Amino acid sequence: MNEHDRHSDPVLITAAAPSYDDELAARKRKYILTMGLRFPCLILAGVFYHTWWLALALLVLSVPLPWIAVLIANDRPPRKAEEVSRYRREAKQLEAREHRVIDG
Repeated sequence: MNEHDRHSDPVLITAAAPSYDDELAARKRKYILTMGLRFPCLILAGVFYHTWWLALALLVLSVPLPWIAVLIANDRPPRKAEEVSRYRREAKQLEAREHRVIDG
């Protein structure tokens, strides 16, 4: 085994979706980050109360953040459209010759 083989990145050998635990952890991080933005907005609104329009803008920004955080946390990635691999055989004829038709 040479030096290049030992330090190369692993090769992804599957197209499987991330595990449920990994997906849940990522959604929790997004929720915490979005909810964590609310407190600085409220604190900055208190700091900038002399500039009423800036304080109001920060307050208005902080109001929908919990709703947005819940929507993001509950949003799962869409399922992949998987194409089922099925065996398809070529249709064969029983006989390839012409037959006499009797109208009666």
